Amino acid sequence: MTGLTGQASPLIPPGSVIPPGATIGIMGGGQLGRMTALAAARLGYRCHIYCQDRDEPGAQVAAAVTVAGFDDRDALAGFAALVDVITLEWENIPVDTLRWLAAVKPVRPNAEVLAITQDRCAEKAFANRLGIGTAAWRGVATAEEVVRATGDLGLPAVIKSARFGYDGKGQALLVPGCDPVDGWSAIGGGAAIVESLVPFTCEISVIVARGQDGALASYVPVENRHADRVLATTTVPARLAASTAAAADHAARRLASALALVGVLAVEMFVTADGAVLINEMAPRPHNSGHWTIDAAATSQFEQLVRAVCGLPLGATDRLADAVMENLLGDTAGRWADVLADPDARLHLYGKQQPRPGRKMGHITRLIRCLPPAR
Repeated sequence: MTGLTGQASPLIPPGSVIPPGATIGIMGGGQLGRMTALAAARLGYRCHIYCQDRDEPGAQVAAAVTVAGFDDRDALAGFAALVDVITLEWENIPVDTLRWLAAVKPVRPNAEVLAITQDRCAEKAFANRLGIGTAAWRGVATAEEVVRATGDLGLPAVIKSARFGYDGKGQALLVPGCDPVDGWSAIGGGAAIVESLVPFTCEISVIVARGQDGALASYVPVENRHADRVLATTTVPARLAASTAAAADHAARRLASALALVGVLAVEMFVTADGAVLINEMAPRPHNSGHWTIDAAATSQFEQLVRAVCGLPLGATDRLADAVMENLLGDTAGRWADVLADPDARLHLYGKQQPRPGRKMGHITRLIRCLPPAR
């Protein structure tokens, strides 16, 4: 395919460009799908959301919506017939579903990326095989393995469900004197990962995009602070030594390349007292800690996803301003009038009707210091 000029990019394999005017299918209808659809519309694309509820944030702004289960093959077939390329805004889409869809339409990122990033043990093992550091860990699936793992690693430690955990869900802290099997039972038992508790100085993340041609574009590392295990604020840029920032960027780029990712990868990391970085988790989609890019970067993470999956050249990742992104959780979204009165604040609400404690209702990006244009 060719773009509006009729000329394909020389960097993109012939026939792989999905031009403006086409329809992007998005698996998942949350706020990440919403912001992706808005970015896609600015570039002239339509989006078709596949989700579970007609009033999900992404469905509210999409050109078309399919409401069905992720295992409904009839609905999936109808959806695939109406789109030109398929991506995702939620990494817990069933791998078998993406493999089935890939036989019909291009799926980016592919199912094999999700097979790794959906499983915390597979994710850690993948990073370690690349020589990228993580906390010491053990995979467990039985009470006996939990006891053995905590004996090997010592306490304190953290036990997490191997699959489907996010925003602190499916996790328990194991402290000296506790029965680690109780912690394992509290997260539902089954496959899990036990990790040594890392004495980190801060938590950071790096978001990197990778195109079909293998080109990489990464954003500056940012510092994340959590409240009740949910991201509360992201400070841009992270206050790091240059060598630590470079190591974090290198690790994220290495992971995206090794995964052969086409799309956007968010890599969460711990920074230790000696400036080393340890990988915590990966997400092959836009990420909460990258929301600042909408208002304070040359190209947002959402536009990068659109560019990558459609075979377009990646955009510049220059930071236009220092910034602080704050999540609006639960009832705090009611502060919208005060936010709109602040000339340095940019308000983003997700269209969710029911505030609940810890639920992400929107976010604010405050521009702290504008930077001179890059030369």
